[in-house]
Amino acid sequence: MRTQVAIVGAGPSGLLLGQLLHKAGIDAVIVERQSPDYVLGRIRAGVLEQVTMDVLDEAGVGTRMHAEGLLHGGFDLLFKGQRHRIDMAKLTGGKQVMVYGQTEVTRDLMDARQAAGLPTVYEAAHVAVHDYGTDHPRVTYEKDGQTHTIECDFIAGCDGFHGVCRASVPKGAIKEFEKVYPFGWLGLLADTPPVHHELIYAHSTRGFALASQRSLTRSRYYLQVPLTDQVEQWSDQAFWDELKRRLDPQAAEHLVTGPSLEKSIAPLRSFVTEPLRFGRMFLAGDAGHIVPPTGAKGLNLAATDVKYLANALIEFYLDKSEAGVDAYSEKCLKRIWRAERFSWWFTSLMHHFPENGEIGQKFQEAELDYLIHSENGARTIAENYVGLPLDFGQ
Repeated sequence: MRTQVAIVGAGPSGLLLGQLLHKAGIDAVIVERQSPDYVLGRIRAGVLEQVTMDVLDEAGVGTRMHAEGLLHGGFDLLFKGQRHRIDMAKLTGGKQVMVYGQTEVTRDLMDARQAAGLPTVYEAAHVAVHDYGTDHPRVTYEKDGQTHTIECDFIAGCDGFHGVCRASVPKGAIKEFEKVYPFGWLGLLADTPPVHHELIYAHSTRGFALASQRSLTRSRYYLQVPLTDQVEQWSDQAFWDELKRRLDPQAAEHLVTGPSLEKSIAPLRSFVTEPLRFGRMFLAGDAGHIVPPTGAKGLNLAATDVKYLANALIEFYLDKSEAGVDAYSEKCLKRIWRAERFSWWFTSLMHHFPENGEIGQKFQEAELDYLIHSENGARTIAENYVGLPLDFGQ
């Protein structure tokens, strides 16, 4: 098989890249080791920045997002038992975020690719990348007992943190930066109305909590828990009881509980790979970086990686220029490190760190108090939360 771009990974990054390239008349084949149902079964965050909404619209997959997504112009910070609203729209000149689940984004992209009749290989075993340091890279995989080869001009590694693309790079050619946090997020999904029409980020001596949502009838809640905890230790009732303890009295009183649809514990880490280009292979999304979920930057960073990469490849084919390809890694990393900094800072501010003692708690409360009483402080949170422009600092 011959194509212009071989995309490894059919998550939102790979599917979005494929859609943007298709719109520009560039051929791409996507190879995915899992089944479509498995990909759609991944429960992930769902807060989209304006930049991400714009990219999805450009890809032609924004119709359902605009019809069913929930626009949010602010969110609440809860500390010392009281909630304080960060008015993002007012502080950023009208910018908002969209609450729309990553599963729905992936479904929309899958449907668009299928409707266009574009090639996607699911359940591909033993995927491998070859010769990406030359002008003739290849991707091989096994399917139905046979080995297949995709010859291409470029390889896009959109295959996540545990994918084959980054793992195939020689150790001496890559540098990895990582911070692992001493806690995780216990998440619960339930078909219950959200406790509040916007998100609530809660800081307490018992640990962080987040009251989020997927729709007007489906809620997603999170609790900070030790990494030693197991999901089996947490009954639904235990989760709801602990969530109430971390919310303010009004929210706790109005919280509607119900059976969980899904419950899982996700570890938190900050992770960045440098560079993101290796000859004719590029890393995008979780293959190149991971952010803590505090601040909802993961999917949004992936979307902007893909936008930069699509622009670079379109420039290569349509304008016969390699300038965008050569600048891809540096351009992405500038944005990635800004988002990593915000996620690290927000995580450090909102979570409970017992090792820091009571003085650490007081420092966090004092900073939160400053932020909500300083317009410039609140604007810093708002600007980063809604997402910096694509050309910020470029």
